[in-house]
Amino acid sequence: MRPAPDRRTFLRAGGLAALTLGAGSPAWAAPAPSDWNALGRGLDGRLVRPGDAVYDTARRLFNPAFDTVRPAGVAYCAHPSDVVECVNFARRTNVPLAVRSGGHSYGGWSTGTGLVLDVSRMNKVTRTTGRATVGAGAKLVDVYDRLAASGVSIPAGTCPTVGVSGLTLGGGIGVVSRKYGLTCDAMESVRLVTADGRLLTCDADHHPDLYWASRGGGGGNLGVAVSFGFRTHATREVTVFFLHWPWAKAARTLRAWQTWMPTTPDEMWSTMHLGNDGGTDVQVGGLYLGGRAACERLLDRLADRIGPVSTTFVRQTSHRHAMMIMAGCSTLSVSQCHRPGSLPGQTRDGRLSRDNFRGKSHMAYRPLSEAGARALVAEVSRPGNHTVLLDALGGAVGRVGPEATAFPHRSALYSVQYYAHRAGAAGWARNAHAAMRPHFGDHAYVNYVDPELSGWRAAYYGANATRLARVKAAYDPGRLFRLPQGI
Repeated sequence: MRPAPDRRTFLRAGGLAALTLGAGSPAWAAPAPSDWNALGRGLDGRLVRPGDAVYDTARRLFNPAFDTVRPAGVAYCAHPSDVVECVNFARRTNVPLAVRSGGHSYGGWSTGTGLVLDVSRMNKVTRTTGRATVGAGAKLVDVYDRLAASGVSIPAGTCPTVGVSGLTLGGGIGVVSRKYGLTCDAMESVRLVTADGRLLTCDADHHPDLYWASRGGGGGNLGVAVSFGFRTHATREVTVFFLHWPWAKAARTLRAWQTWMPTTPDEMWSTMHLGNDGGTDVQVGGLYLGGRAACERLLDRLADRIGPVSTTFVRQTSHRHAMMIMAGCSTLSVSQCHRPGSLPGQTRDGRLSRDNFRGKSHMAYRPLSEAGARALVAEVSRPGNHTVLLDALGGAVGRVGPEATAFPHRSALYSVQYYAHRAGAAGWARNAHAAMRPHFGDHAYVNYVDPELSGWRAAYYGANATRLARVKAAYDPGRLFRLPQGI
């Protein structure tokens, strides 16, 4: 049995794509220093400005590709009234406003040249019977850890430093999605500061259109989320697994996985990685909400279609520890499973590093043909440092209608992420995405936002784009919240 893989070789997640920000944005006149000083005095949190000792750290996102961007200010909001103060300041001065939770925006759109509104300090997690209230700035590793103390959890992703806000607002594909749905499916309410400075509580009965749009419409489009109300589920011991096959069986493994996966019970979630990052690799990993023996019987059915595995890791463990394994933090404490530093969202003993990469996405609505599987393997085989990640959907995700939330991809079998590093990364991602478009079509995941994507409205939102535009016009008619691919 080989040891559990480090997250850096299992799943890389973070921020991406365009190296420049603000192209085509309207010009704005810088507020006077007295205006910035007044904003700082009006906050219970902290306003960081150029020249401050922590400025160079405060302005950075997860992806170093955006390190050239220099905001005029970064506001670490302590509570919703600070968010209201920042929104009113941006509206009054016409300063561009970027909203940041975890700083993982693939397009770098959680920074900009104006005011960055950071919600990381609002990270409280509380639990009552069947429900959790989670601050918008909470990082996933902390959400899992704090809820685990009560024996519950919510469906969410694996990257430990992703903020719950961006994940939820874009949908939220995660490791128990087939059983419990997307993160947005477990969201029963959200508190938002809208463009006119109002703090609204949105649910099925209050501002229902805004609630609907906040379940898959994408972060930064409609307001600033300050907290969420989630429906929780009880946890139990689970089984984590990682199987590897020889590269010669990559296409066969892909074809087998995509037909095996929909036949498994909702308790089974899996992901397939085709990697060429220090060597080619075929991996099927995942999590089963049950014991090891039952998990192994399901995995044997997959292996029977492919052939003998090269290496196997299967371990039954607690839900909490499983989330640490999936995060690549199995040997770290929760505190160490953060980026190092003294700013909100960081820890002094944090050990996680940033990651410079490029990425694109598809949503697979039907299985790849034999020709499609071979085409994808051929793209991964090209020189470079890159991985294609396929995350299973179906189950509870597919039992929600495509119009019930703003997330439209309910019929998709799995998501596809093209993820590349170092020299030639952007070119490889662009070429691989183009090569697979005839096989996957034009569907994409808004949480893997792609600044180069044409037809992005239809790709991200499908038929829901029209309703989203109506909600945008009702709650932000002046377009205070502006993104290059904004609703």
